[in-house]
Amino acid sequence: MEADVFYHEGSRRVQRRLGTEQLATHIAERYVTDLLVDEHIGWIRAADAVYLATVDPAGRPECSYKGGLPGFVRVPDPRTLEIPSYDGNGMYRTLGNAAATPGIGMLFLFPELPAKLRVNGDCELLTDPGSLTPHPGAEAVLRVHIREVFENCPRYLHDRRTGTHSEHCPRPDYRPPEPDWKKKPEYEGLLRP
Repeated sequence: MEADVFYHEGSRRVQRRLGTEQLATHIAERYVTDLLVDEHIGWIRAADAVYLATVDPAGRPECSYKGGLPGFVRVPDPRTLEIPSYDGNGMYRTLGNAAATPGIGMLFLFPELPAKLRVNGDCELLTDPGSLTPHPGAEAVLRVHIREVFENCPRYLHDRRTGTHSEHCPRPDYRPPEPDWKKKPEYEGLLRP
């Protein structure tokens, strides 16, 4: 993806200030796509949760957790996701935001994988019986038209199975190890000394 499409001026300003503009450009152009690859589809189909970020009409952000059995998030094609909404507290903040403002950001974490997957796009709120049928128990479905897909550096992920905190987390009198991705030749000359 073109870096100047992926990043807005606010991101670019911070990248320049912190010396990461070349690195950020490399990542956007090499790793950000507008569709899910087979590996990501497999991860999502095995996921039992997703974190959703939406924005209300006044521009105020909201983040929510949606969970279900593995496979509850459907992937009809590499550019589309369907996320069911089940019976909850009746506030419908996420669904209301999606109905009013279609932009959505998603974060998938996978307890068995050291990976974070971010998916951004525009969504539509569906409540018709034909859209609900493939999602048993759903009151509504968010159909997401994917705009951006990218993995994030997983180094600060904690091991949820063992409760062990990431060895990369800063702490007093400790020097965290370099993450493996920074050792790849493609990043030579792009990282701050």
